[in-house]
Amino acid sequence: MPPTNPARRQALADTAIELLASSGVHGLTHRAVEKAANLPPGTASNYFRSREALLVAAAERVAELHHTDTDLAIEQPATLVDLLTESLLTAATTLRNRYLAVFELQLEAARRPALASALAGLQDTALHVTAGHHDKLGLTIPRENIPAMITLYGGALFTLVSAPPGSVSRDVVQNMVQVIVHGCTGDIQRRP
Repeated sequence: MPPTNPARRQALADTAIELLASSGVHGLTHRAVEKAANLPPGTASNYFRSREALLVAAAERVAELHHTDTDLAIEQPATLVDLLTESLLTAATTLRNRYLAVFELQLEAARRPALASALAGLQDTALHVTAGHHDKLGLTIPRENIPAMITLYGGALFTLVSAPPGSVSRDVVQNMVQVIVHGCTGDIQRRP
């Protein structure tokens, strides 16, 4: 049975996320996590018996962090354009490593059913959470358009996060969001 120190487990998952961002999925090993976290050999494998378990833990941690950030973001009064602009801008700058790790995990999930399952839960939750947040904010996006909006957001997220660091500006992000939001509401005209 793996150790039950939740703080250590979380720290190992956080380190795995950073390694996914910097070294890719092939650079993520138990030993690399231990070295990056300054822990003795064997520590990571005591918590995560396989490399796949380590990948799943990183995916679960990313989902946890994402949902926490999303919950905090909707507490601030804002329009949908402002909310999504801030979300994408933060993801492409401050949280860039987290989302680089997400993309690594998504590609690896095509070959690992357990990882695909962990990430599928994230996608399903995203749909329900987004709909709930829209209700809480009083937004009028039709329910049937929410999956399309999530898809467009994901494409914008990939484009912005994979762009060279420092090349993303608020204006660029806001222009993308205007198209996403007004396309999803059926209002194709750009608004100021």
